[in-house]
Formats: sequence, structure tokens, C-alpha cells
Amino acid sequence: MRHILLPALRIDMKIENPRALDSETAQSGAAAASSIEAQDEDRNQEHLKTSHLLSNLKGRTISSGAVTMSAQAGKFALTLISTMILARLLTPHDFGLVAMVTTVTSFLRVFKDAGLSTATVQQESITHAQVSNLFWINLAISGLCCLIVAASAPAIAWFYRDPQLMSVTLLLSTTFLISGSTVQHQALLKRQMRFKAIALIDVGSMSAGVLVGVLMALRGCGYWSLVGSSLSMEIAGLLLTWSVSRWRPRSPSQRSGTRRLLTFGANLTAGSFVSSLARGTDNLLIGRVYGSESLGFYSRASALLMRPLEQFLMPINAVFIPALSRLQSQPERYRSTFLRLYEAMALTAFLFTGIFLALARPLTLVLLGPKWEQAAVIFGGFTIAALCVPLANASAWLFISQGRGRDMMVTQSINSCVTILSFIIGLPFGPVGVATAFSASNLLIRVPLYYYRAGRCGPVKTTDLWMVFCRHFPIWIIVFAVTWLTHVLVVNLAPLSQLLICAPVGLLAGAALICSLGPQRRVAIHLFEALQELKKNR
Repeated sequence: MRHILLPALRIDMKIENPRALDSETAQSGAAAASSIEAQDEDRNQEHLKTSHLLSNLKGRTISSGAVTMSAQAGKFALTLISTMILARLLTPHDFGLVAMVTTVTSFLRVFKDAGLSTATVQQESITHAQVSNLFWINLAISGLCCLIVAASAPAIAWFYRDPQLMSVTLLLSTTFLISGSTVQHQALLKRQMRFKAIALIDVGSMSAGVLVGVLMALRGCGYWSLVGSSLSMEIAGLLLTWSVSRWRPRSPSQRSGTRRLLTFGANLTAGSFVSSLARGTDNLLIGRVYGSESLGFYSRASALLMRPLEQFLMPINAVFIPALSRLQSQPERYRSTFLRLYEAMALTAFLFTGIFLALARPLTLVLLGPKWEQAAVIFGGFTIAALCVPLANASAWLFISQGRGRDMMVTQSINSCVTILSFIIGLPFGPVGVATAFSASNLLIRVPLYYYRAGRCGPVKTTDLWMVFCRHFPIWIIVFAVTWLTHVLVVNLAPLSQLLICAPVGLLAGAALICSLGPQRRVAIHLFEALQELKKNR
């Protein structure tokens, strides 16, 4: 009996032991998985912290500004080189053809972001679950925009009466999905003021786009070189962003407090969409009424001035919106930080736009070539808008950094109606009339409205903004007058010789005025002190 029971017992033990081992293995596997998840969560949380920035916010802001401005100098050089090369390899028709499509796609471009990157940057505290939800929302909206643009390709070709636009539209629609997957990664880099990483991404992706565009143009690809440049830039930006930013989204989750971020983003998006819709109406009208060649002249004149201006403003926005957002609880420090930068921007804008207006023709001919002379007058018409854009843009920081999304939406909606009306008024006079009417509306309506609504509440008041404007406006008058009078004396010389003589004279006149006037001299001293502090922080 004993001999029978012992083997049975041994059999039972052999059967039970594997189960115990499986249970232990499962438990240890679950513990290991839980540990890995915890490590991933901790690593992702590191991308959300901002408390370490406050100890030396001024130094970080100055050094970040220096990095971003260096990156913008590189991007400006790339833009200038590509503009000069492509303007000589391609025709106004090529640029106008692509501009017809990008005008329509720009209407939906604001939905790629949906204001959610700004929400991520602006919040004093945010969780990994919230940012992950915003990532998936951005990706879903970008995918929807991609489908809408692709489906609208036949309508775009019909509207402009050009079947070539169908294939261009279909290919450019993919840029929505590509760029939409980088929105939250870029926002987290800005939130932590990691502007060296952002500079690497921006310059690297732009270099890839310029290289592809120029190589395709040299091989005779025509307008397809512009399409290839845009696609290459977006793909390079995706690869670089995901490589540099180690943050990775988790699965969507409920009850994470995302609703208030969506509300803030929705207000910003509504205002930006209305503004984008208004701003693209000029290309839409000119392309429909006057054709691709006229639109080519108009779009190049606009890009020659507005694109470098956007490149100048984007990094400043990226640096100072997070900095001001961190100072919401310190109103005096907020006010002094804003006004110091705003004065520097106003002084710079008045100085250079005065020179650009006086030298519009030689500047256009040197950069684009002799076949683009019709764009020179349009370029001159845009210079007043170039003066107003940075002033209104900086005023918008007050809305964003204070979380006043609704106020910004209302302000942009009113300004958008004014912008569309100015285009309609200027349209009978051709592209020059449209550019001039747009500039006039900026100076007479857009800037005053921004000043009024932005200064109604918060540490910075409307009177503060107007005082800065009036204090530095004489710079524009003097610089323009001196540069224009000098240009009259050398107008028979070659365009490059005119620039080499007149531009230094205008800059010297501005420098002399800055040194002789107290407020302007104080701004220059503050800039010098910022450079000194940057050197110290290094």
C-alpha cells in the first residue's frame, strides 16, 4: 500500500510544482512590467517639469533668445539663398501655381496645432496623461485635415481653372499628417525652454528642404521642386523631433483634466482660423482674378518680406511666451520683462522697415533678379505691414500668456473682417493695390485694436503700448527720409551699388538718432547688458 501511495504522491507533486512555478513567473513578469511602466512614467514626467527654470529665468531667457536668434540667422541665410537660386531657376508661373494650393491649405493649417501646443506651454502644471491625450487629438485632427485637403483637390483645380493643381494638392495634403505628429513634442521642448534642441530641428529640417528643392530645380522639375522642398522639410522635421525629444505618448485616458486645455485651445484655434482665412484671401482673389503669373509676383514680394519676419518672430514667441507664462503670479516682473522686449522690437521694426521702403526696388532686383521688377512696388506696399506685424504680434503675447483665449479670438475675428475688406478695396487696383490696402488697415485699425483689447486688463496697459509706439516712431521717419534722399542721388547706379551705398547711410542715421535720444539709448543699453549677461552665463 505504501509502495502504491508514494509514486502517486510523487506524481501529484510533479503536477503541482509547474503550476506554482508558472504563478511565480507570472507575478515576477507583472512586477517587471509594472517597474518598466513606472520607469517610463518617471522619464516622461521629466519632460513636464518647469520648476527648475524659475531660479534663473532671466538668464535662461537671454541664453534661449541668443540660441533661437542664431538659429534664425541660419534659417534666414537658407531662405535668402534658396530664394535667390529658385527665383532664377523657376518662373513666376511656377511660384504662383504652388501658391494657389498653399493658400487653400493654409486655411486648415491652424487645425494641425489646434491651439493645443500653446495650452501645453502656457499651463503652470500639466500631467503626462493630459499631454498624451493632446497628442492623439492633434494627430486625429491632422489626419482629418489631410483627408479634407485631398478630397478638395478637384474643387481647387476647378476654382483656378488649372488641372495641374490636382496632383499638387494631393501630394501637399500629406504634410498635415506628418507635421501633426510633432506638435506636442515641440511644445514640451518649448515648455522646458530647450531651444538648442529646437534650433537643431528647425535648421536641420529646413536645410533638407532647401537642398531637395534646389536639386530638383536644377534638374528641371519646375514647380515640383517647390512641392518636393515642402515635403522633405516636413519629413526631416518629424525624424529629428522624435529623435531629439525622448517623450513618448501613452494610450488615451479619461478624466485626466484635458477638457479645460481643449477649451483654451479651441478659443485660440477659432481666432487663428479666422485670421488665417482672412490673410489667405488676398492670394485667393488675385489668383482667381489675375492668374498664376500675377500671383507669382505678389507671393514672392510677400514672402521676401513676410517670411523673414515670421522667422524672426517665431523664435521670440517660442522663448517669451513660456517665460511670461511662468511670471503670471509676479505682475511687476511680468510688466517690466514684457516692456523691455517690446521696446527693443519696436525700435528694430521702425529702423529696418524705413530702410526697406526706401530701397524696395534695388532690394527686390538684387534678391530675385531682373525678371521680377513688377514685384518691387508690391514689396514696397508690404513694408508698412511689416512695421505693424511685430507690434501686434507682441501684443498677442499678453492674451496667450495670461490665458485670455476668448479675448484673443474676438480681437482676431474683428481684425480678420477688416483685413478681408481691405483686400476687396484694393483688388481693382491689382496686386499693388491689395498690398497697399492691407498695410494701411494694419496701421490704422489692427494695431490700435490690439493695443486697446490687450491692455484692458493685466499688468500691461494700453497706455504702455502706445507710449512705446510714439516714443520710437521718429526713428522710422528719419531713417526713411535719409535713405530715400541718398537713393535719389545714386538712382542711376546698378541695384547692388545702390544697396551698398544707401543701406549703410540709413543705418548710420538710425544709430546716430538712437545715441542722441535718451529712451532709444536706454533700449540699446539694455540690449548691450543682455549680451553681457549672456556672455557671463556661458
